[in-house]
Amino acid sequence: MTMVAFLSILAGFIGAAAYTHSAGYFVTFMTGNTERALLGWFDGDYLLAVGAISLLFAFGLGVFVASLLRRRLWRNGHYGASVVTTVALAAAVVVDYVVSRTGGQELGFVPIMFVAFAVGALNTAFVKNGEVSVPLSYVTGTVVKLGQGIESHVSGGSVRDWLGYGLQYAAFATGALLGGVMSMLVGGEMMLIVATGVSASAILATSRSTEPAP
Repeated sequence: MTMVAFLSILAGFIGAAAYTHSAGYFVTFMTGNTERALLGWFDGDYLLAVGAISLLFAFGLGVFVASLLRRRLWRNGHYGASVVTTVALAAAVVVDYVVSRTGGQELGFVPIMFVAFAVGALNTAFVKNGEVSVPLSYVTGTVVKLGQGIESHVSGGSVRDWLGYGLQYAAFATGALLGGVMSMLVGGEMMLIVATGVSASAILATSRSTEPAP
């Protein structure tokens, strides 16, 4: 559960960094991007639609690449996902500095694509029986399981029926809160640098982790 909490905090922080220092792009919320793509198309805002579709593609590509590397190179999925995430975030920093020239406050769309890729990769950290067992950035399912667990506890179960989901949600919210607070103090480029550093520390932590997939 320790690694789940740590990586959930990272996911929340990355999402906050991207949202607060861009044009409101979602890198953790693909449901929202799907709706923005369709609504943008029907409202005639084709730039919004294309942007949302591009983020969906980048997120999915991150999942694909991390999953492929997991199958071919890394047996420790936590470690492999952390490596891919860190590389993608570092690439976002470089691209933002070299290409976008945004002055460090707002992030350009191209760096955000790399961030979406990174979050997609991060979501492959916990796999069981070939499928993702812990969704780190899309917490709707976590909230549903939390509600079901509370009902189970009330109906005669134990606190364990919901505690893990509650802790995971709290970890994600904590990461988002930290990202929101930091966004008031530094620009988007610095937030990406911090996120890259945290993700890099996850490489060290996950390389030593023997925690099985929940």
